[in-house]
Amino acid sequence: MAAAPSAGGVPVIILKEGTQRSRGREAQLNNIMVAKIISETMRSSLGPRGMDKMLVDSFGDVTITNDGATILKEMDVEHPVAKMLVEVAKAQDAEVGDGTTTVVVLAGELLAKAEELIEKEVHPALIIEGYKKAARKALEIYDKIAIPVSPTDKEILKKIAKTSMASKLVSEEAEYLSEIAVEAVLRVAEKVNDQWRVDLDNIKIEKKEGQSLRDTKLIDGIVLDKEVVHRGMPKIVHDAKIALLDAPLEIEKTEFDAKLHIESPEQMKAFMEQEEKMLKEMVEKIAAAGANVVLCQKGIDDMAQHFLARKGILAVRRIKKSDVDKIARATGARIITRIEEITPKDLGKAKLVEERKVGEDRMVFIEQCENPKSITILIRGGTKRLVDEAERSIKDALNVIKDVVVEGRVVAGGGAPEMEVALGLRDYAKTLAGKEQLAVEKFAEALEIVPAQLAENAGLDPIEIIVALRAEHKEGKKWMGINVFDRKVDDMYKLDVVEPVLVKKQVIKSAVEAAAMILKIDDVIAASKIEEKEKEKEGKEGSFGEEE
Repeated sequence: MAAAPSAGGVPVIILKEGTQRSRGREAQLNNIMVAKIISETMRSSLGPRGMDKMLVDSFGDVTITNDGATILKEMDVEHPVAKMLVEVAKAQDAEVGDGTTTVVVLAGELLAKAEELIEKEVHPALIIEGYKKAARKALEIYDKIAIPVSPTDKEILKKIAKTSMASKLVSEEAEYLSEIAVEAVLRVAEKVNDQWRVDLDNIKIEKKEGQSLRDTKLIDGIVLDKEVVHRGMPKIVHDAKIALLDAPLEIEKTEFDAKLHIESPEQMKAFMEQEEKMLKEMVEKIAAAGANVVLCQKGIDDMAQHFLARKGILAVRRIKKSDVDKIARATGARIITRIEEITPKDLGKAKLVEERKVGEDRMVFIEQCENPKSITILIRGGTKRLVDEAERSIKDALNVIKDVVVEGRVVAGGGAPEMEVALGLRDYAKTLAGKEQLAVEKFAEALEIVPAQLAENAGLDPIEIIVALRAEHKEGKKWMGINVFDRKVDDMYKLDVVEPVLVKKQVIKSAVEAAAMILKIDDVIAASKIEEKEKEKEGKEGSFGEEE
């Protein structure tokens, strides 16, 4: 119980019983320690030679990955600082789709370097100021060294995608998968007022175990993980006219309780016939509009299925809302909420709608649509784990390709740009006075964690590599980085290891903001946990029972 002495010497209780509090240097160092532990957990998965993590959740489901965002999402972290770093990784993933491991490793290293300065009595406010100046300078250096590229140059986009996939489980098929990813992004890219825009929502990703990664395909349309609802319906429709329904093809139950008094079989028969008539009318309306395919977001009654089958209409039910939106975009259909108001103008068009067997299941393919801006990547792979990891890798690849299409500038990878920025920051530090200079120098040191960790994960001596890289960069060889496959220092741009400058800049922004937020905390007041209170209560009740 936290208490403060009053003037009369009687303690005044301020915080509730069970509240824990740490303050000043102790709070700062505790927070830094947590960030360092999270960072160290992530480090070993950095780069093409990084290791994978196996994460088992409370239900026993297993995830095998080295994707930073996924690792942090699946780790059930408890400490508030750890949760902040998880948020940083999520923000990085949402903003640019890659660099999640790097951002957490860099944030942890910035805090580790800040700890050294705090122990030398440098105030955290001065460290934060120095870090922010260093970040601004780092972004300037990235802008200066970035190489402009054509946003529609397929070769450079393939290199970007391959670099992104090099560190993933699917790296052996990176060449093949990167071609699919590049093709997908360029299909949905649009030029608006001389500015390229890419909406990745137009790329649907479906996955199904079976066959191999090589059988992953780009489908020119939408694939639904659903089957045709009735055996009597056609399994293939050419020149499809699609009715897209956000209304059930069934008689809806009333919102309130209603009782029907049926006293004779005739009344029962009349009631059933009325329901049947209503369903028949719904189907007649759809058929009269000219539809030969019905895609429904809600349910389709067995009787309605029968009528649709008799009309030769292919129907699919319970389609996800996100898929309905994609189908509307692809086919030009208008989503119908009142079947009575359906008109021929509301129908979407596709050259082919077909049910096909994929693995053990059946899927419906809607191909050669009116608007080819909505497409699907169908991922295949030997196991569920592999298919899941392939999905994560392809999403990362799509994001980095989008970054280059939108921004149009790249840098080399392999730790080369970090070394170049660190070199520039050391020169910049000399122009500053006072303790901020120390913070900028520490920032430069922290950036070197990226090449150092890439070297360590490849089984090299990080100190030797950093010394060699510094020497090369001082001679003006700005793209010298770590060739982890041949285990040596090499020109990464010539090796086609390229990354979007947008990802690198976002890493700096996110890591600095996270480090600054954690350094600013000097008092942690944690309320006691609800479960602990309940256990205490139960314990007390139990002891009373014994006394009786």
